[in-house]
Amino acid sequence: MDGELFPRSRREVAPGAVHVPDWLDADGQRRLLQACREWARPPAGLRTVRTPGGGTMTSRQVCLGLHWYPYGYARTAVDGDGAPVKPLPDWLAALGREAVEAALGPRAAPPEPYDIALINFYDADARMGMHRDSDEQSDAPVVSLSLGDSCVFRFGNTRSRARPYTDVELRSGDLFVFGGPARLAYHGVPRVHPGTAPPGLGLTGRLNVTLRVGGFGQGPKRIMGDSPS
Repeated sequence: MDGELFPRSRREVAPGAVHVPDWLDADGQRRLLQACREWARPPAGLRTVRTPGGGTMTSRQVCLGLHWYPYGYARTAVDGDGAPVKPLPDWLAALGREAVEAALGPRAAPPEPYDIALINFYDADARMGMHRDSDEQSDAPVVSLSLGDSCVFRFGNTRSRARPYTDVELRSGDLFVFGGPARLAYHGVPRVHPGTAPPGLGLTGRLNVTLRVGGFGQGPKRIMGDSPS
């Protein structure tokens, strides 16, 4: 934010969880936003996620690489139009690795490439309840990139959705990475601050691009549609 008294600096929120403000510059944000707009178009485009209990998530989502649904992965948009999921481009996988190295150091970067992206769009009223990213086989760090409106990002503990947790303001261009002892920490978005996106970005609302490594060749979890080995 222009004219701040104290510049925002890199912060370790918990062991293994690091916030890097302003990691993506303005050009990088615009390029990522344009790509998100392409990915959001049908087929296998932006959709509303329905929960097993019959409710709906207030944020809308599109997936790359593999399609996430509660609580697993598929190669097609099984809870959308059924189309094959769009591929995750090499440049985005490389960005994920670069993000981990920037936040946690080169040794934290996984040997396998990032192969899944979940892109959530939040309007002014959208929220995300406390949850864990536990549907993957890999324990590689999760990479989160923010575009558009600022939000309150609540980062908790690995035991429950309750306290202790830390609220972090994520702004457009910010990076948040969590791995190691924080990999399965509960986290959520209790609030979005409408109208706070950079004026030159051209986005009303918030986009969050989350990168993960599936690791499904390493253990018992399978992808919907795969045949048992």
